[in-house]
Amino acid sequence: MTGAVPARPPRVAVAGVPFDPVTERQAVERVAAALEAGEGGHLVTPNVDICRAVARDPALKELVSGADLVVADGMPLVWASRLLREALPERVTGADLIWSLSAMAARGGWPVYLLGGPPGVAARAACELANRCHGLRVCGVDAPPYGFDRSDEGVARVREQLVAARPAIVFVGLGFPLQDRLIADLRPELPRTWFVGCGSAIAFAAGSVARAPLWMRRSGTEWLFRLASEPGRLARRYLVDDVPFATRLLTRSLLLRR
Repeated sequence: MTGAVPARPPRVAVAGVPFDPVTERQAVERVAAALEAGEGGHLVTPNVDICRAVARDPALKELVSGADLVVADGMPLVWASRLLREALPERVTGADLIWSLSAMAARGGWPVYLLGGPPGVAARAACELANRCHGLRVCGVDAPPYGFDRSDEGVARVREQLVAARPAIVFVGLGFPLQDRLIADLRPELPRTWFVGCGSAIAFAAGSVARAPLWMRRSGTEWLFRLASEPGRLARRYLVDDVPFATRLLTRSLLLRR
């Protein structure tokens, strides 16, 4: 790698969110090039649920649009882009990026930090990542208590631990929009660090939450697996909110195509 950050192709607007039309490999290469150039950034992975929230809140739209790298974590978003003839090349998930970015960090000697998840989960994820990504250095883990963001003291504690660790990449798995608002607050302290808003990726990496089989991920039915695994938590989100939103998105995209 030369350290030159690749030129960014024009973004593709889907559901009002501007996405970078990159593959997972290209996203990893972009982060690596930026790190070699001494540049930090913010990677966000909007899915249908995040797009639905962004559609209702201009401040959230600004937060997502201002990220340095925006990738589509949802097959309905990829399908809609294809209908609009501005195809996103593939679905790029936080659950996959935590592995591919960690492997890249291990090769480059860049330390990573895990922020989020219930007590003990980030530590288990760190062990799994280190075991599978030979040479990876995890310079810290933190599982702040629920509601930590409601007090200046809680945020200050998170900031102090993170700044002291000096990571190159931070995986922040606190859920949207909390994780990305926190990232916006922390970035000035670590301008050469890449922050990745990764949702449940830390729990997936730890093995505390099971992922769907590969065929379900590729076919756009992973949400059914997650719904069956956590119906109490996800039924309203998926069935009442997200499925109708995705249906309207695809219908509008089809009409615009015609």
